[in-house]
This record gives sequence, structure tokens and C-alpha cells, in this order.
Amino acid sequence: MSQVEVDGNGPTGGASFSAAARAAVEALLAPVDADLARRYPGDTGTRQPVHTVYVPADAFAADTVREWGRQALEAFDTHAGTPAELARALGVADDELLADVHARVRAKLEREPVEDLRIDFEDGYGPRPDAEEDAAAVRAAELVAAAVAEGAAPPYLGIRIKCMEAAVRDRGIRTLELFLATLLASGGGGLPDGLVLTLPKVTYAEQVTALVRLLEDFERRAGLPAGRIGFEIQIETTQAILGPDGRATVARMIEAAEGRATGLHYGTFDYSASCGVSAAHQSMDHPVADHAKAVMQVAAAGTGVRLSDGSTNVIPTGSTDQVHAAWKLHHDLVRRSLARAYYQGWDMHPAHLPTRYVAVYSFYREGLAAAAARLAAYVAKAGGDVMDEPATARALSGYLLRGLDCGAVDPAEVTALTGLDRARLDALAGR
Repeated sequence: MSQVEVDGNGPTGGASFSAAARAAVEALLAPVDADLARRYPGDTGTRQPVHTVYVPADAFAADTVREWGRQALEAFDTHAGTPAELARALGVADDELLADVHARVRAKLEREPVEDLRIDFEDGYGPRPDAEEDAAAVRAAELVAAAVAEGAAPPYLGIRIKCMEAAVRDRGIRTLELFLATLLASGGGGLPDGLVLTLPKVTYAEQVTALVRLLEDFERRAGLPAGRIGFEIQIETTQAILGPDGRATVARMIEAAEGRATGLHYGTFDYSASCGVSAAHQSMDHPVADHAKAVMQVAAAGTGVRLSDGSTNVIPTGSTDQVHAAWKLHHDLVRRSLARAYYQGWDMHPAHLPTRYVAVYSFYREGLAAAAARLAAYVAKAGGDVMDEPATARALSGYLLRGLDCGAVDPAEVTALTGLDRARLDALAGR
């Protein structure tokens, strides 16, 4: 058998790659390396909220978050005051895990009922006289600034403006301008860390570019760091998924955002309607929804742009039987989204909050022991029944981190099960 000797420069005594060939490879791939780093930076490492609550601008008030929490707790205590009642509502087992989830959800509704709040100037607000919307934009900014200053704001909050279509473009730009300028003036010279803007009904990548140019101009004139203001893109039209040239338009929209896109939010009802789905069948689990979200998911993978599912318009109100039926529907849809790696969704009513958190907390607590064991085995190189790859270790770490962020699991129990602290989990998740 022949032997190849190796010195510090590579193989000796036989054929090898020349220095010129290696240099040519580096020159060839340097632009690719730079493009990969720019387009696919990976996850941002920040917390992603489990939901977004939409409140019409005229209904938004200083006590909105507190009031949503109060109403959510009232519904929870009235219609699922015990784990057994909750089990009956959802058609699940009344066991120790559900009892734990029940207690944790109640505490969450008291502590932090809303993780992300969007003040809506679009469909939920509708067309208004200019003076009225001007005043509402200023008022919204002042209330947001006050909530942040008082420590009463949810982790994320902001506004949804009208879209960039010709009929409402000027109005949307004016509202955004008033909101940002007032917020900046009311916030001690800066913008809140959790500020989120939402651009709805995007059909062409150029509409995304238009918002980028406006934000660049605002940052420059306000003395803010370049790129300070990001935004979500709402996917509500068929043109946002498939363009006239047959390409996936949503990927072009992420590129057009020039690093400012923070999320892609699926719009259940507008998108379904644009596909001709009748009102009775417009749902998060309709095949047209699954197709659109699959395209969104692939387009966003690795870019750091996060995904959000839509909502159900079946509201948990009325008799206990009616509330339970609506809760089961909502719970099952949220669990379905979580299994498909959609870790965020919309909630349209305070009574949706109990089942949002029951579904989310059950998802993370059910898988806690198995995920922790696999990750501990990976770190220890102990093998076990499953031989996990580094990519799976990233997924396992990300799963545990999401559970920690929303309060479904506790730092102490994760460390006890894995031997890892938050910093090590962040590192394994590639953050």
C-alpha cells in the first residue's frame, strides 16, 4: 500500500494542489463568501414574541395591555378555572403536565399578557378624515412613549400603517412620519428598543424599497444610526408569493428591505380571499395558506427574518360551550403552527390569550425532557439512541431558548437537565 507523507505545506512526494490553484479558488469564492454573509446572517439572537395583538388606533389606550390581561384572566377563570375544566375544553388529558401549564398560563396572564402589540392604522382602523388620523398618530406615539417610560409597555410594540398602493400611500407615509417624529420627541431623543413597524399588502418589491428610502431619509434627518428602524412585511397578496415572471416574489422583498426586514407575517383572510377561497373556508390550515407559508419559510431561512402565522376570526365569547369550541379551534391551530416552525401568530381578542399560552407552554414543556437529554448527550458526545448533527443541536438549543423567552420553562430546570447556562445555549444556537 502506498503512503503519502504530509508536512506543514500539505502532501509530499506526489501530486498536490498548486498554490496558484488554491489562490484561484479563493478568488473565485470570495464574492460568494461575502454574499452568503450578507444574505444569510442567521438568527438575530433576540427574543421573538409568541404572538402579535392588533388593536385599532382609535381603540388603543393607556390601559390597553392591562385591560387585555384583565379580560383574558376573566375568561380563563370563568371557563377554565381548573385544569380539569381546561382539559374538557381542549379535549386533552387532565394530567400533571396540564396542571403545571394551567398555573403557568395564569401567572403569565397576570405578569405579561401581551408580548407584541401593533396599533393598527390599516384595515382595523379604516379611512378617516386626515385631521382625525393625524391626531390619532400623534396620540399613539405619545401613549407608546409614556408606556415605555413607565415600564408598562410590552416587549415589542409599534404601528401598522396603510400600504404603499397609490390610493392610500400618502396617508400611510404621513401617519408614519407623525408617529416616528412624535415618538422621537417624546422619548428623550431615542426610539424604543422594541419598536416594530408593519407594512401591509405588499405586492411588489419596489414598495419595500420605497419604505427603506423613507426610513433612510428619516434617520439621516433625525440623526439616528443608519438602519436603526426595521419593519415587518405582511404577506397578504398572491403577488407577494409568485410574481408574473414565475419567481418567488417574497425572496425579492427580503432583498429589497436591505437588511431592515425583521419578519414576514402571513395575512390569513386577505391572502385566502385573493386566491378566491370562500369566507367559510378561510383559515390558517387551508391548503393555499400552507403553500404560501412554505414559500415564505424557504425564502426567509437563514436570513434572520422571522415568520409569523395569521389568526383565526372565531372569537371565544358567549356560553361556556361556545368559548370551549372556539378555544379548541384556536389551540389546535396554534399547535399546528408551532409544529411547522411558525413560532408567532396573531391574536384578535383578549380571550384568545389563554389558549395561545396554553398551546405554546404545552409545546415547550412536553418536549423539554427529550430535547434537554439530546442536547446534553450531544455536548457530552455520549451518543445515545439518536446521533445528532450540529444543525440539530442548534435546533434543540433554539427550542429551549424559545421556551425560556416566553416563560414556558425556567432557567434553573433547563440548566439542571442540560448542564448548560443561557450563554452556552446561545452559543450552540449560533447566536
